[in-house]
Amino acid sequence: MMRISRRLAFLFKIVTLGLAAGFFFVLLRPELLAPINVVEMRQSVSPLQGLAQVASSVQGNDLAGPVSYSAAVRLASPAVVNIFTSKEVPQRSHPLLDDPFFQHFFSGKVPALPRKRTETSLGSGVIVSSQGYVLTNNHVIEGADEIKVALSDGRGTQARVVGIDPETDLAVLRLELPDLPSILIGDSEDLQVGDVVLAIGNPFGVGQTVTMGIVSATGRKQLGINTFENFIQTDAAINPGNSGGALINPYGEMVGINTAIFSRTGGSEGIGFAIPVSLARDVMQQIIEKGRVTRGWLGIEAQEVTPELAQSFGLPQARGVLVAGVLRNSPAAAAGLQPGDVITEIDGVEVNDTAGVLDLISRHAPGTQVHLDGLRNGKPFSATATVTQRPIRPRN
Repeated sequence: MMRISRRLAFLFKIVTLGLAAGFFFVLLRPELLAPINVVEMRQSVSPLQGLAQVASSVQGNDLAGPVSYSAAVRLASPAVVNIFTSKEVPQRSHPLLDDPFFQHFFSGKVPALPRKRTETSLGSGVIVSSQGYVLTNNHVIEGADEIKVALSDGRGTQARVVGIDPETDLAVLRLELPDLPSILIGDSEDLQVGDVVLAIGNPFGVGQTVTMGIVSATGRKQLGINTFENFIQTDAAINPGNSGGALINPYGEMVGINTAIFSRTGGSEGIGFAIPVSLARDVMQQIIEKGRVTRGWLGIEAQEVTPELAQSFGLPQARGVLVAGVLRNSPAAAAGLQPGDVITEIDGVEVNDTAGVLDLISRHAPGTQVHLDGLRNGKPFSATATVTQRPIRPRN
């Protein structure tokens, strides 16, 4: 019993000394009693719920995004077709055949060789009506002797050209097949920078392909691609063969026709351009109804008024467009316009660039009048011209 009592007393002393040491240590280092710092991480919820939370934090934004765009692709892709064209092009004979010594060797009877070869190309198109009308780019079918169209359901047929519009690089084809799918037409005017878009086409001939991106810009002009430009810019990959295909929104509605890329290498570098469906639809309707697109024309050469030009012409500010030239026997000449005139308004609409002048004049139907206001020798002047049909200018 004595030994047990001594052991208990010894353990008691040790515990007491430990508690006392701990008490004094805490007095010296009180931060050790603070709770352990745990990094708080928000647990990821389902993607749709996460997007909804982001949307609720952005005032006035109806942000929403699906996990997959497969439903949109299933809805739109049957109406996107592959276009294969072929044409016969002249082939230069070998220079050796024109050599006098060579001709002497054959006694002047040089063997006849084929002087033509067949060039083939590929692109895409979109069936916009169950009646068989197909929208594509003019450069896809330009100069083709034969146009074949392959549908996603495996069917194929030859296409007939209904009409072309080189100045917007659009063309309308017609297919003669039953039970044709057609794409839903969206509203390109509602597109905003940051909207998700998908490009469907046949890049490099590998077959129907879908790429995704966002709208990088709208209303791109003066790129030197077409005469009339109002492009949707996107970083959705658009490669050779995609031309004429559909640019769709997440609901499977077509908002544009894929047309061109900016590239230093020939491949996609994230800068692609599509023709808005609003412009394409207007061109298509005119081609189907009239066989061609009618646009007003004045016959002037115009350039923008820079600060330097404004100073040299004695203008109070750099506004309007300068008439650099007037074509003989044109509506502008008949209206009395002169080189050096500065046009500031067309039908009451202020203009400050050549694209705006071209657009406003072209909207007038041939035979209608356009009212011009501007400055001549620093003094205000007005003129009224009767526009005529704009001459068709082939692509460069």
